[in-house]
Amino acid sequence: MRSCSSGRCSARPPPHPAALRVSCDHATFTTVLSACARVASLPTCAMVHGLVVLGGFETEVSVRNALVTAYFECGSPSSAERVFHEMEERNVITWTAMISGMARAEFYENSIMLFRHMRRTVDANNATYSSSLLACAGSLAAKEGQQIHGLIVKAGLETDLHVQSELMDVYSKCGFMEDALSVFRSCREPDEVFLTVILVGFAQNGLEEKAFELFAEMAGEGNCIDTNMVSAVLGAFGASAPFALGKQIHALVIKKCFGRNIYVCNGLINMYSKCGDLQESVQVFDEAPSKNSISWNSIIAAFARHGQGSKVFQLFESMKADGANPTDVTFLSLLHGCSHVGSAKKGLEILNSMSSQYGVLPRVEHYACVVDMLG
Repeated sequence: MRSCSSGRCSARPPPHPAALRVSCDHATFTTVLSACARVASLPTCAMVHGLVVLGGFETEVSVRNALVTAYFECGSPSSAERVFHEMEERNVITWTAMISGMARAEFYENSIMLFRHMRRTVDANNATYSSSLLACAGSLAAKEGQQIHGLIVKAGLETDLHVQSELMDVYSKCGFMEDALSVFRSCREPDEVFLTVILVGFAQNGLEEKAFELFAEMAGEGNCIDTNMVSAVLGAFGASAPFALGKQIHALVIKKCFGRNIYVCNGLINMYSKCGDLQESVQVFDEAPSKNSISWNSIIAAFARHGQGSKVFQLFESMKADGANPTDVTFLSLLHGCSHVGSAKKGLEILNSMSSQYGVLPRVEHYACVVDMLG
């Protein structure tokens, strides 16, 4: 850098790096860690963690809470757990971050155990209860879910919409639809998430008629219908479902411009094939703007369902060429296709290739298909 005066220039030394350094406080670190969580950058999160220690902020509860959340979001629950155990002081946000993180990482029993430990030290809030119920739903822990429901009522949080949604999810997944319906009826102002949960619950528990009735009622009353609700009700369709309603839902999809949503498209493919209209299934599949493994599984299952085994194998090759990874559901359809065309040799080859070539372990359903095929 040069300074000119009276026509002469002289060199000026650059500023010392320390002069450019800006001190960080706990608010700075929590903000940066939130950004790390949003982009799920584990290396950056670890780097900021080092700066936290160097800056002497490792005892700040808010910073530690942000570290726990960030590590979970970055896919490192072990790091989050280590930060948690190193904390001398914990508040309700700390415990909730751990309970929620463990549940979302599918360490359901750990999450429930943490909730039990938490109750000995601090009072839970609505977010804590929602997170603990997520763990109960994931592990099908009906008894624990009922106990937490009692605590929610005792705490006066039974009207919280998020808590109610999680309660319905627990009861639905555990097969207690009467309890789920009781929670549903107690809600005064349901939102789209709440309504989607009960629709999925009906579909999963064989109460398809209830799902259709509720969806028709919501649409008729002018409630806001979103893609998740449409996907949920399409998932309830079977061979005996009202085909006219399915076509009406498709018309609604077109009207609301939901056709670009991949989950809605997949639901339509399944709905049409289960209702016996293979041609419409193919058209929806061909017109879908994007396709994932579920899309390919849906169209392969459609042809298998309609007894077109040779087409099933052609689609399987197209699926692999498209870069979609076969799943256990894909192989169920392939084995059904082998059964339809009477190709036992091909079916056994597919069964053997599942684990050796594709890393997919056969389930009881796959062996049942092979038994049917051989018979």
